[in-house]
Amino acid sequence: MTVGDLWPALDGLVFAWPWLLLAVPLPWWVARLWPVQHMSGPALRVPWAGTLQRIAGQPDTVHGVPWLAGLAWVLLCLAAARPQQPGPPLAPPQSGRELMVALDLSASMGEEDMVLGGRPVDRLTAARAVLADFLARRSGDRVGLIVFGDRAYVLTPLTADLASVRQQLATTALGLAGRATALGDAIALAVKRLQSVPARDRVLILLTDGVNTAGVLEPEKAAAIARDAGVRIHTIAFGGEGDRLTVFGFQLPLGGGDEVDEAGLARIAALTGGRFFRARNTEELAAIYAELDRLEPVVHAGRVVRPMQERYPWPLAAALGLGLLSIWRGRRA
Repeated sequence: MTVGDLWPALDGLVFAWPWLLLAVPLPWWVARLWPVQHMSGPALRVPWAGTLQRIAGQPDTVHGVPWLAGLAWVLLCLAAARPQQPGPPLAPPQSGRELMVALDLSASMGEEDMVLGGRPVDRLTAARAVLADFLARRSGDRVGLIVFGDRAYVLTPLTADLASVRQQLATTALGLAGRATALGDAIALAVKRLQSVPARDRVLILLTDGVNTAGVLEPEKAAAIARDAGVRIHTIAFGGEGDRLTVFGFQLPLGGGDEVDEAGLARIAALTGGRFFRARNTEELAAIYAELDRLEPVVHAGRVVRPMQERYPWPLAAALGLGLLSIWRGRRA
């Protein structure tokens, strides 16, 4: 038969410091080994000595108080031993991914060849809307945001506060990092940020609508560095095909900036073990992020644990109450 069988409220009760229970008989041993020595005369003469003697001479002044004091001492020893009980089951999340998102802010992202909510928008607006929805579904990950143009910059360091990442994403603007496209520098900066933290799964999602036209590092060399650092890169080529003229059934480009380097982005993804995606409109981009959710699934709950809950406040409060009751009874006696 256990304590829990006698009283279900105490089921699973244990003491973190059970050795402190050895202090329960301490007052009794002190009283036996060092009994109180009654003096033949007063040790100190004061004007109110008579009053003190009359009070000390009343046999019922502390009637019943020693029992209360002894019980209060036992409760104090119980509180000092730190009684604990298992709490409700919890399933903490496992370690999530370290996820960096690199977003192209070059001038070509301002082309209005996308449709969002039934109205035409530029590429950056569409990308921000879909990316924000993607981040809203992540849980257990730490996410950072990099923007790049002529150079690459960390807009948000790795953080578990995804609401802040979405807020910073909403503040991005065309040309914020320059009008060119530094793909290699963006990859290298993401790798540097991901290397600074221990992680099992380091992922970079790179979204661009152009080719590498700036920076000091070639994209494929940066991808090799990412591979050696254990960073998996998913590349997204975003944007329409630009303005085209149809002549005898053939489509001829009319300009509107550089075409997307699909082959180069595909090589970067393949080199690092990631996937290459092509999105020509908002719907395709949303489908890509849905696919990334499948490839990089949100972390599942870990092993169920029952954290210990402290129960010492109960005997401590009871001891305090008995102490107050002892004082009250001593005054009433």
